[in-house]
This record gives sequence, C-alpha cells and structure tokens, in this order.
Amino acid sequence: MNRFLIALAMSCVLVAPATSQTPKGELKAGAVAHTTESRPLVVSQALVGIPSSLTRAAVYVGPVNAMPATLAPGKVPLVVFLHGSSGLGLKAIGDWQHWLATLGIATIAPDSFALKGRLTYSSPVDKDTYEKVHALRTSEIDLVLEAVRAMPWIDTSRMVLAGTSEGAVSVARYRGDAFIGRIIFSWSCEDNYFVHSHATAIPDNQPTLNIISSTDPYFSRSNSWLGASPAALGHCGEQLKGNKKASVVLVPGAPHTVLMFDQAKAPVEGFLRGLFGI
Repeated sequence: MNRFLIALAMSCVLVAPATSQTPKGELKAGAVAHTTESRPLVVSQALVGIPSSLTRAAVYVGPVNAMPATLAPGKVPLVVFLHGSSGLGLKAIGDWQHWLATLGIATIAPDSFALKGRLTYSSPVDKDTYEKVHALRTSEIDLVLEAVRAMPWIDTSRMVLAGTSEGAVSVARYRGDAFIGRIIFSWSCEDNYFVHSHATAIPDNQPTLNIISSTDPYFSRSNSWLGASPAALGHCGEQLKGNKKASVVLVPGAPHTVLMFDQAKAPVEGFLRGLFGI
C-alpha cells in the first residue's frame, strides 16, 4: 500500500466481534437543516483558539462572540474542527484548541447545536437518520468558510479541515478545495451502521492524517454491532491506500476520544508544522 500505517504498540490488535444482540439507541427527533436564524450562530457560538502572538496576551480559547475586539497585525494558519455528536462541551476540544494555539495555530470549531431543536441521538439508530445529520454537518463547512474569509488574521492559504467521530465523516466527504490537508479523528472511512456508504472524497494527493483507537468502541471490530464486513479494518487505510501523503495512526486501547493523547498529539504536531511551514 502506498501509505504509512503506524501501529504504536506491537500488541495492537483488532478484536473480533462478539456475538451479541444489537442494542437499541435513542433518538430525539428534531431539525436537520440550518435556518436563517441558526446559520450565523454556527460561527458566533463557535469555539475559537487564538495564539498569543495575535492577542498580545494569553492564548484565547472561547466563543467567537467574546473574542478580543482587537488583534495584533499578522496572519496565522487555521484548523477548522468539526465536533462529534456530543457538541462543543467536551473538555478535550478546548484543551486541544489551546494546545494548538501554543504552537501558533488558530482553530475554529463551529457549533452544530446552534440549530434550535436539533435532532439528537445515541447510537445505534437507523442509517437514514445518520445521513441527515451528516448532511447537516457538511453544510457547516461552507458556513464557517464564509466567516473565516472575512477574518483578516487568518491565512486562508494555510487551512486544514479536521473533525472527530460524527464530524469526521464530513471531513472525509468534503469535496471542496479550500483546505491543504485533513485530519480524521475516530472515524474509519468504512461502510458500517453509521452511513449508507462511507463516500470518502479525499484526493490522492492531499495530505491526510487518520487517528483512531485500535479498539474504538464504535468503528473497530471491538464493536459487536459494527454492521460491516468481518474484514472491516477500523481505520481509513483502505480508502487512503493510493495516497502517498496519508498516514494512519492507531492508538492502542484508547477510548473513542483521542485528541489529547500523547500518541495523537505528536503526529498532529508534525503534520501541521510540515503543512504550515512553522
């Protein structure tokens, strides 16, 4: 395969599924398309991370609508980050944004739950429901791009699209050309219960980093109701096999959220420093 597959421990194995009944998820029906009211809130309620070189003080991580009114002259590279199904309340997201800001990299994480009465779920639910959510999340990429292009402190020639779990599906499916690289956390780019089809659309010449637990509870074969072929890999290696600029990192035995694991931070730092030239 024309890719790098990095296993971070010799004991890293994918566990075959146990025989068990598929659990019943929970679904709270609601809106699945952004409205005139919610579109601006997706960005104004987004979490932004701003390096100290621009704040002239401490790193800022917080809502866009409360960020410093005046920033120092200059431009910094940006990572657009799509959160998972639990939203922006996950502490690891803010911690990750703060860490990247200390490297001189800005981040913005749009708020999908700016949509009032948004559909919510706990897995597993039906594929049609998941696909409606994936379409919603994909629409948020264009919303945040429109906003950041009006932010003079962002170097729009140096932007990376990243996301985790639910958000990572849209990262893998994105068909635009606004970003010079992608980071896919905790999604396997495979056909399974979460999608009708993985529909990965990453060009073979685009730098891409996929980081996922070797025993991810949702997308590896550790999940007894994965709903995929017994040959499921639990990572994006098959879809990235023609991409000589792609890497797959498995974090042995980690939980679903791997953002702040040292085994994930080191590859991310190297990937972004190389792309952004910092």
